[in-house]
Amino acid sequence: MKFHVNRDVLSEAVSFAVKLLPQRTTQPILSGVLLEAGDGVLVLSSFDYEVSSRTEIPAEVDEPGVALVSGRLLADIASRLPNAPVNFSYDDGRIAVSCGSAKFTLLSMPVEEYPSLPQIDDRTGVLPAEDFADAVSQVAVAASRDDVTPVITGVQLEVGDNKLSFVATDRYRVAVREIDWDSGTDSAEGATALVPARTLSEIGKTFGHSGTIGVSIVHNDDRELIAFTADKRTVTSLLIKGNFPPVKRLFPETVENYAVVNTAELVEATRRVSLVLEREAALRFSFSIDGVTLEATGSEQAQASETIDAHLVGDDTVVSLKPSFLLDGLGAVHSEFVRISFTKTDNPNKPGPVLLTSQSSKDAPGSDNYRYLLQPNLLLR
Repeated sequence: MKFHVNRDVLSEAVSFAVKLLPQRTTQPILSGVLLEAGDGVLVLSSFDYEVSSRTEIPAEVDEPGVALVSGRLLADIASRLPNAPVNFSYDDGRIAVSCGSAKFTLLSMPVEEYPSLPQIDDRTGVLPAEDFADAVSQVAVAASRDDVTPVITGVQLEVGDNKLSFVATDRYRVAVREIDWDSGTDSAEGATALVPARTLSEIGKTFGHSGTIGVSIVHNDDRELIAFTADKRTVTSLLIKGNFPPVKRLFPETVENYAVVNTAELVEATRRVSLVLEREAALRFSFSIDGVTLEATGSEQAQASETIDAHLVGDDTVVSLKPSFLLDGLGAVHSEFVRISFTKTDNPNKPGPVLLTSQSSKDAPGSDNYRYLLQPNLLLR
């Protein structure tokens, strides 16, 4: 094997190939990146049985061939090479890399022991990359980080009528967002995929500026996985097995009692007042015609309060909310104002969930359909 590639193109490709690989693995072979040179292209692939990455870049190939090399080491080398073409050659189990006056020799790993990468044939649908990245960033924050219940560590993707919805929950909150989706066929409607939230977040960041993304949801006897493809790059992920809870039914149809608040002002006030709170403690929010008052009772040595403007519709309301959960929702709203709606329960002593939605102005709702439902803490009398 012998080929020549552009340094910057190589560095970006290797970085993409290793991005989703685990930092540590029990099988060293899975830390490798597979290099396949031939027909004017270099294909770089990685796979750890759960997530795979594949990309191809142009290359001047003198001798086609295949080699397997440590991915993170190659990424470190590629990012620090001088500004010159990069030359690769393979001989007797070793890979020689030269660029300008810099020369490296890397030990090749046994290609025959490397697992076969997943093959994706049919495309389920296409969606706008920017909307996809935006939806993932909004919803993934609500996914559980507790691996004890794997089914809620993922984001549920649900294919509807020209829409793709993203749903996540950790039992204390639920986040939902829908974006446009072109399946090209009615057969895809009703398809679902439960994708690990951490993996989906990385995919969103990677493909966020790719124009459009092709999505393939594969359910067969061998494995259940999802693939995302854009700009000659493909990432696959095994799906989480299990039944995702039907949390979308928790959202109310309409709420008559709500407040509209400037998002940035509420974020800053929440951060300030929560400084005196002990860990896991909640903030008290009192909504009235005069605005919203935030109150924190920390230790005996520290208390804090602040009042900011709010436009209230309906009754005065008091709720107790965990600051970090509220800030996650506010950070995902992506609008100048936020509408905070207060739902009711049959039990007057138990507050209903608080619903956060985007608001472009004090009077007009936002253009997206992002919804964030947060369960308040019980009020301490």
